[in-house]
Amino acid sequence: MQARPSRFLVWGLAFAALAFAIDQATKAAALATLALARGIEVLPFLDLVLVHNRGVTFGLLASDHPAGRWLLILLTGTITVALLIWLKRAQSRTQAAALGLIIGGALGNLVDRLRHGAVTDFLDFHAQDYHWPAFNLADSVIVLGVALLLIAELRAPKGGALSRREA
Repeated sequence: MQARPSRFLVWGLAFAALAFAIDQATKAAALATLALARGIEVLPFLDLVLVHNRGVTFGLLASDHPAGRWLLILLTGTITVALLIWLKRAQSRTQAAALGLIIGGALGNLVDRLRHGAVTDFLDFHAQDYHWPAFNLADSVIVLGVALLLIAELRAPKGGALSRREA
């Protein structure tokens, strides 16, 4: 007898696919827009500028050495597999959606590392001369997914959604 997937697995995978597709579409548009190399002011606090991030969040662990790239690919792949296992055991739509967003964002950045050797970032928020490190929509959906996981945990009945075991 074949095991039945969790009732929330498809929900989470749909969020992952949507996050991945939007991320890849926006990165393709950024890479195709030559003006982004110089930067485009969109709003007084937002510029679009093309950045290739060889590290992780905020450029940490950046390395031009090929081993660094493959180490980050391996790390991202391992974390994504762990998140997929967690998604299979999701206990709510919110938890499944959150995990799906994180998975979709992680896969978007993983594909960038495989294809380009670096993650494509293009959103540059700033206040006068202070610039937040450039980021992309994959990063945004990962943060949103983590926030939703926290909300799911706070809303869960006693013991919390993260600590309960499936029956």
